[in-house]
Amino acid sequence: MKLQKERDSLYPNLTSWERVQLARHGDRPRMLDFTSRIFDDVIELHGDRCLGDDSAMVTGIAQFNGKTVMFVGQQKGVSTDEKIERNFGMAQPEGYRKAMRMYEMAERFKLPIISFVDTPAAHPGIEAEQHGQGPIIAQSILQSLKTKTPIMCAIIGEGGSGGALAIAVGDYITIFEHAFYVICPPERCAEILWRDVEQKELASAALRLTAKDLLEFGIVDTVMPEPGGGAHRNPDGSAQVLSEEIERFLDKCDKGVWSLDKRQERFQSMGVWHEEKPQVVESELREAVD
Repeated sequence: MKLQKERDSLYPNLTSWERVQLARHGDRPRMLDFTSRIFDDVIELHGDRCLGDDSAMVTGIAQFNGKTVMFVGQQKGVSTDEKIERNFGMAQPEGYRKAMRMYEMAERFKLPIISFVDTPAAHPGIEAEQHGQGPIIAQSILQSLKTKTPIMCAIIGEGGSGGALAIAVGDYITIFEHAFYVICPPERCAEILWRDVEQKELASAALRLTAKDLLEFGIVDTVMPEPGGGAHRNPDGSAQVLSEEIERFLDKCDKGVWSLDKRQERFQSMGVWHEEKPQVVESELREAVD
């Protein structure tokens, strides 16, 4: 009981860096942990019809409460061998081309899309750049903004850099309480700004990467609560929370809430700022006139 009270008081007040560490916890549920609990009749689809099949990006069709959905997402892997096979969730260009093939298929068959975001970043290797990593991420973002079917994006762990953004453009964005979403990993940010990776905690705070920050900025629509101690302590409970979010999303799909224009307007407005004119106090104005 005492341990539970300590945990309940500690976790709501974690620092940004502590939340980054929690999002990277080795036992945290991965994409396939959620899909196996949430979906029925899962059929995984492979290949980008261009170069190959990237196992870091998992795509397919499934049933959710009797409704057919398309899903895409990054799978980091659990065991050492699987992590190597899946490249720690860092997709190559083939993975993003595969995901966009699913977006086109979903649009053709009028299927809603569920994306699961969990990656440190897109793969940064030379081969990936030779195969067009930068252009395919840009094309993925554009495809997401053009796809004429509802898209829900769930940030379940790490949402790192363009590798996350490529499949995180949608009508409804949700994030787990201890997940994060950021332009670049805190360690890399610290190296760039301070030339010192040990400043990663400072970078984490400066980047405003937590779920609470993202909700405040309007980047995400909802924050999904996690069990005390993080999602890894109760994967079934975490899956239930995510399942409820998907159900709400699909209910709104049936009501025609989502539209392509709204999605485009939302993302086009991000980063826009307005300069407010300073308020002149009446007494200061009188002094100026005198």
